[in-house]
Amino acid sequence: MFIGIAAAVVAGTMLGLYALPGKYTSDFEEENKWSLFFVLTMFVVPLVATFGLMKGVGDIYAGIDSSVLTTMVVASFLWGVGVMMWGKAIDHIGLSLGFSLFIGTVILVGSVLPLGIAISKVQPLPSTPALISILAGIAVVLLGVLSNGRAGLIREADEAAIQAAQGDTEDAATGPKQRSYGLGIFIAVFGGLLATGFNVAFTYGAGPLGEAVVANGNPGWMTAMAVMLPVFLSGGVVMTFYFLFQLSKKKAWGKFKTASFGKNFILIFVMAFFHYAASAMYAFAADSLGANGPVVVYAIFNTTCLVVAVISGILTGEWAKASGGAKRWLYTGLLCMVVGVLVLAVGQVLEQAPVESEVVSNVQLVLGC
Repeated sequence: MFIGIAAAVVAGTMLGLYALPGKYTSDFEEENKWSLFFVLTMFVVPLVATFGLMKGVGDIYAGIDSSVLTTMVVASFLWGVGVMMWGKAIDHIGLSLGFSLFIGTVILVGSVLPLGIAISKVQPLPSTPALISILAGIAVVLLGVLSNGRAGLIREADEAAIQAAQGDTEDAATGPKQRSYGLGIFIAVFGGLLATGFNVAFTYGAGPLGEAVVANGNPGWMTAMAVMLPVFLSGGVVMTFYFLFQLSKKKAWGKFKTASFGKNFILIFVMAFFHYAASAMYAFAADSLGANGPVVVYAIFNTTCLVVAVISGILTGEWAKASGGAKRWLYTGLLCMVVGVLVLAVGQVLEQAPVESEVVSNVQLVLGC
């Protein structure tokens, strides 16, 4: 049990910190940083990890129905756009807001979607105690998302007021950071909506791929890796075309030719490794804890990720110019999300859903999550 819990904490910490090294790159435009990151996290790291750790990779994918893979590819395109928007949101509004708004939206949609599917298909809803717990958790998480959005808008006003008081009226009115908060909040929330395509891909692919993974002598938790490979490759295509266009449009190709490239590459590789490894470690943790493993890991992972992301944002000075009111809204939002995740976990325990379905459906919260 200790190993599983420790793995969940490490997975949440890795995802909460994955974007932090990007703050320390130099001589790179935003497009240089994120294009290199997505090449590494969508192509290099998944291919090396899958072929390096998994047995019978070719046989696993050869036996999968083409309609399943087609559905996964389409859903993965949407997820790729969502993750790309997440990166843009972090550049606009920082780690604290970028993570809490994006992941909060994913948690909300991921919790509401199964209920909507059950209603549309006239299927039985969860038991009354479980349904009350799930709805309560959704409401509390929603309050957290709204609270964090409010914190971002107040922080924007605080920074504009400080610049105006210092006589920097032009920057206060037109500086890129000051005019981007509302847009950044929208990007984070909308990106979270699109990122639920990851869950759709898992829903369709986890069953047949999971059987093939085990049949080829691999542990069950590697199902997450088997599903992630086509998802990442498909989502990566979207990002490749986008950044090829952006690098050319902004004439940023020359920025790769810098003395800081070696340092930047290492920092961005760490980002890519943390981003991918969080999912695999999450699946391992859920598999290690037995029947209620997915529920326990769900709560531990998301709580750790949100707390680490907010704290790292604060420690790196993102809220240095924010008023006490803005910080109170931020802390309130974080508290609501943590409590909401725990209440949702209680609802899942009460419902006692099948372990296999929980492992693969909850992995979506890791990367998009």
